[in-house]
Amino acid sequence: MSKPPAVSREDTLRVRDTCLCLHAQRAARALARRFDEALRPVGLTSGQFSLLMSLNRPHAPSMGGVAELLAIDRTTLTANLKPLERRGLVRVAPDERDRRTRRLHITHEGRTVLAEAFPIWEECHARLDRLLAGSDPDRLRADLTALS
Repeated sequence: MSKPPAVSREDTLRVRDTCLCLHAQRAARALARRFDEALRPVGLTSGQFSLLMSLNRPHAPSMGGVAELLAIDRTTLTANLKPLERRGLVRVAPDERDRRTRRLHITHEGRTVLAEAFPIWEECHARLDRLLAGSDPDRLRADLTALS
């Protein structure tokens, strides 16, 4: 059996120091932890907040539309909806014109929780913007959007 090719220590350090994927994943996990902690008093995670916010529109969106917006697959979206449905914050119902399409409705209770969560999100976000003082948060958002 031949010896597999080796990756050098220098290559390992270069990946550690320059890999955009690694740095984006680490930053995403750190940001999610900050928002999860901040939103805990209203019983939401950062992902649940984003999901509820994506439903806060005049007409109930389709599952496919929300999955696309959040850049997740429909199976993951379905799993993420379950706890919100159990709490009565979201209702999933067939589209009136096309029964194959599922529409996601934010309930009155969901809007109430979202209204409680929004000022918490604003404060947490303001702290992050202060933490990034000296950099350009708008440029960072634009760069992240370009990558997504």
